[in-house]
Amino acid sequence: MASEITGSVSVALHPLVILNISDHWIRVRSQQGRPMQVIGALIGKQEGRNIEVMNSFELLSHPADEQQAHNIDMEYYYAKEEQFKQVFKDMEFLGWYTTGGPPDHSDIHVHKQVCEIIDSPLFLKLDPLTKQTDLPVSVYESVIDIINGEATMLFAELAYTLATEEAERIGVDHVARMTAPGAGGNSTVAEHLIAQHSAIKMLHSRVKVILDYVKAVQSGEVPFSHEILREANALCHRLPVLSTIEFKTDFHDQCNDVGLMAYLGAITKACNSMNRFLSKFNILYDGHGNGRRIRGIMPF
Repeated sequence: MASEITGSVSVALHPLVILNISDHWIRVRSQQGRPMQVIGALIGKQEGRNIEVMNSFELLSHPADEQQAHNIDMEYYYAKEEQFKQVFKDMEFLGWYTTGGPPDHSDIHVHKQVCEIIDSPLFLKLDPLTKQTDLPVSVYESVIDIINGEATMLFAELAYTLATEEAERIGVDHVARMTAPGAGGNSTVAEHLIAQHSAIKMLHSRVKVILDYVKAVQSGEVPFSHEILREANALCHRLPVLSTIEFKTDFHDQCNDVGLMAYLGAITKACNSMNRFLSKFNILYDGHGNGRRIRGIMPF
């Protein structure tokens, strides 16, 4: 159901979105024991005709008919959207994604439901079973065209570019190196973690040797050596002491700072909601010709 109409929207797609969709599809396939279609939401930023798809989250859906059409659980969507807005305040809902081959009537059925949430949503489709070497991702926008005298919804494919950040480049490099067939090399992240694991493992073995020596001296299995015990005691005193008054003071100060920031955030959010309510209240009174106005509330 894709048309040859060329879209005018500029789309930048982040690799995190593709990784999220792949993880969603693989997880559902492992749970169900067979390939299943998955549906999710796309979020990001939009400035005019420039759209940047930065993240995504999963959606619940229920089969609507035997043609594999799905109905989106709107209550679940609004709950997830509220949670994401609390964390990613500068992002907005842009559209939805699914998996499978070329767009069909079932995709149009879901797309019409998404159109009730946002006008002109994006539609991203990933084909996880394709044999082609190119990236199996297509991005569409919906258009209305007259076919046989009837208004019909079609999908116009959009050109997109990949936009990455430093954290995404590290993650993609790790996944590419670890999943490449026949590749024996590790990513830079894996090499760093392996080096840290080796260092901690060596430290643990050295501490175990010292502990075994002290226990053997206490039981009389090995001769007493003042020099070795002095070095072990000096080593123990070099470790950070967590039971001092200074540590407890710093720890409590940090906990209080975190709690204070959370409290100030809650107060600021409440003041913002109150100001919005007062703005609507003032607009309502101005509409009735009442000159009385209520000033907003400042959080500080």
